[in-house]
Amino acid sequence: MARFPEAEARLLNVKVCMKCNARNAIRASICRKCGSNQLRTKNKERKA
Repeated sequence: MARFPEAEARLLNVKVCMKCNARNAIRASICRKCGSNQLRTKNKERKA
C-alpha cells in the first residue's frame, strides 16, 4: 500500500471512533473529538 514501512505505520497505527469516525492516537482511550470511549483499531488488511 505505502511506499515504505514508516509511511504505512503512520497511516495504519491509529484508532477510529465508532461514533464520529475521527482518527485518534493508538494509545487513546477516549475520542479526541466527541469524548466517546467506543474506539477500534483501524483495519490493517485492504478490503476487496
